[in-house]
Amino acid sequence: MIPTEMKVLMNHIYELNKGVRHMVLFTCKKKYSEQAIQRLESQGIPYLLQPAGQQNLNVYFGRRECLEAIRLIVTRPLNQLTPEEDFILGAMLGYDICAQCERYCKRKQGKCECKGNCENCINGN
Repeated sequence: MIPTEMKVLMNHIYELNKGVRHMVLFTCKKKYSEQAIQRLESQGIPYLLQPAGQQNLNVYFGRRECLEAIRLIVTRPLNQLTPEEDFILGAMLGYDICAQCERYCKRKQGKCECKGNCENCINGN
C-alpha cells in the first residue's frame, strides 16, 4: 500500500510535468524523505530540502530558476519569514494572488479590510 504522503508527492510531480505549476512545496514526515528524494531524482527533478520541525521535512522542487530564488529567500523556518518573503513564496507556489495580498496586509498591518474584495479596500483608501 502506498502511503498518503507519497500519493500527494506523485500528484505534485504529475502537475509539475504537465505544466500546471513551476514549483512545489511538499511537506512530509522525515521517514518518507528517502522515498521522495529517490522519486524526484529518478525523474531528474531538481529539489531543495529544508527541515520543518523535528519530524517533518519541506521539499521544494520544480524549475531550477525557482529553486535558486527559494535558496536565497527561504533561509530560515517558514514561520520566521518576513511578510514580503512570505508573499513572494506564496506567489511562486501559485497560491491565489488576492489571498496572498490579504495575507500580506494582515501580516504587515495586523488587519486587512478587503475580506476577499480588494476593490473595496483600494477604492476606500
